[in-house]
Amino acid sequence: MGKFVIKETASGGFKFDLKAGNGEVIASSQVYKSENSCKIGIESVRTNCASEVEDQTSEDFEVKKHPKYEVYTDKAGEFRFRLKAKNGEIIATSEGYKAKASALNGIESIKKNAPDAPILKVE
Repeated sequence: MGKFVIKETASGGFKFDLKAGNGEVIASSQVYKSENSCKIGIESVRTNCASEVEDQTSEDFEVKKHPKYEVYTDKAGEFRFRLKAKNGEIIATSEGYKAKASALNGIESIKKNAPDAPILKVE
């Protein structure tokens, strides 16, 4: 089973990682000013995790409404995804993947793990 792990950053903010059952990071958040706002971000991921995928790596891709996952390639040519909330704000981002299939597997892992993943805080 997956879990959300909240940790304090060196700058005094808070961020979360959604980790799969094997401990691998599936997605990470931005830095929030407070632990409470970080928890609100987690709830937003839970609320929006069943969204559709917009594959921006395909020619003539279909633009989806928010909330959605956006699959794209970064400057290094790796595949990444970001989960956007209803208001268009990015609420979670992935690491870079060599294969698009791996990025899509990451999205499926969020859909599976996020809804009932417990929240842990690393001290």
